[in-house]
Amino acid sequence: MTTTIKGLDADRLQHLRETIQQDISADKYFGAVVLVAHQGEIALQEAFGWSGADHARKLELDSVFSLFSLTKAFTTVLTLRAIELGQFALTTRVCEVIPEFNGPMRDRITFFHLLTHQSGLPALWIPKPGMFIDRLDEIIAAICQYVRPVDPPGIKCHYSPLFNHALMGEAVRRTDPKQRSYRQILQDEVLTPLGMNDTAIGQRKDLAARHIFPDFRGKPPQEHLSRHNNDPQGAFKDEHAEMPWVGGISTVPDLFRFAEMLRRGGTLNGARILSPAMIGLATQNWTGDKPNELYKAVAINNGWEPYPAYIGLGFCLRGELVCPNLFGTLPSPGTYGNYGSGSTLFWVDPETDLTFVYLSAGIMQQAPNIERFQRLSDIAASAVL
Repeated sequence: MTTTIKGLDADRLQHLRETIQQDISADKYFGAVVLVAHQGEIALQEAFGWSGADHARKLELDSVFSLFSLTKAFTTVLTLRAIELGQFALTTRVCEVIPEFNGPMRDRITFFHLLTHQSGLPALWIPKPGMFIDRLDEIIAAICQYVRPVDPPGIKCHYSPLFNHALMGEAVRRTDPKQRSYRQILQDEVLTPLGMNDTAIGQRKDLAARHIFPDFRGKPPQEHLSRHNNDPQGAFKDEHAEMPWVGGISTVPDLFRFAEMLRRGGTLNGARILSPAMIGLATQNWTGDKPNELYKAVAINNGWEPYPAYIGLGFCLRGELVCPNLFGTLPSPGTYGNYGSGSTLFWVDPETDLTFVYLSAGIMQQAPNIERFQRLSDIAASAVL
């Protein structure tokens, strides 16, 4: 569905539609649901293609996707909210909230280090090989027992697939005045106020029929094990899995509401989630010119020059340089958002008031995914008049 919106070029939005259809026809991925909005008005919202290679099930606007690391955006917002409320501070050492997370170098890691991926902890997907990941308390116990920094905090920017946001989710839980679970805090303080009724941590029963189970296209990553089933990726269909770093599911319309809250300075329809001051702080570049060590390896392996990480407080940024970027090269340097493994992305351009949300089926490898989203983001940004 496309709608004529003042300030946007309808022909460029049509070109975006055609490009997505061409990608799917070329079997780069199976399908996608996309949304483009300008100043909060939706100009394009459409489902393309299929949930899998067999073309047995069409994607719909209300299809529910596993978010992978885009889940971290929810945990980031809860962490920033806890800081606003004085539960802890950016400068608080993590061991002050989680005492068992102590020891040399760990006792110097602050929540600022966690949010900016400068903790010095190793970039691993699991604290102990072969363990179940569906329970947050067990993950925290394993982190505290097995995971030690490989660098002093603040020295390098190395994207944390799991540890940082697990620790932040646990800190939010431990300092909650109402002593709720991470899942319940997210529900009460973000999802319900924003009307994100099709979003959950874990595969909620009423959403299971619409859930698009991740298809890694023959190249599965590490296992995501749950005690409740025998599937190597079973945590993604576990209703009770509580994983603040990877366990979210949602729809494009719901993520648009989340993005709108951020674009509007922390408020949507009367619900105050964050302050404009916090969003302003969180969407600055706090990693300078440091490369993201994880994507530095991706760049080198693909013949690209390594480039800055451009990370704020939990949010990724477009940044100043022209370099490979999931958010494209045309959006303004202050454009911010989050993404998930080879399939999910949203960004907000605060200069042009453009919002882009994209959830896809058929997980892509890192470099082709960067190229895919850079191309589509640039086409979307070029629609602004």
